[in-house]
Amino acid sequence: MELLQVNFYEQVKDELLKFAVIISKTDGKWVFCKHKARNTYEVPGGHREIGESILEAAERELKEETGAVDFNILPICVYSVKRKLSDDESYGEESFGMLFFANILSFEKELHSEIEKIIITPELVDNWTYPLIQPKLIEEAKKRGYF
Repeated sequence: MELLQVNFYEQVKDELLKFAVIISKTDGKWVFCKHKARNTYEVPGGHREIGESILEAAERELKEETGAVDFNILPICVYSVKRKLSDDESYGEESFGMLFFANILSFEKELHSEIEKIIITPELVDNWTYPLIQPKLIEEAKKRGYF
């Protein structure tokens, strides 16, 4: 029984997009964030603010969470997450986000956010903050040829 259901779409109505998640690399290596309040790692991303386009949200979150200064960013696809509400197979409301890929060319020296540090690694992490979601997002980006 899966606790979460992750689906992928080419597009949805813009107003449904609440999150931006940015799979990031630099010099061919993965970039992951460690939040100050957690002992796990995650892909940069976060909530879209009022008045922002989803691309603006992705760019802002990437800068805030990794210190990226110079980067190229591309949309990959829309994803959604539905949480399991009970054992009777029912899922809750579907929440939507846009998945992006960024190649980071340069970073600021200091982070100015809730992120304690970033790691740059040739391998994927195994201690995920969102283990039921983020590995699936990376797999979908691989299937679509982004890396």
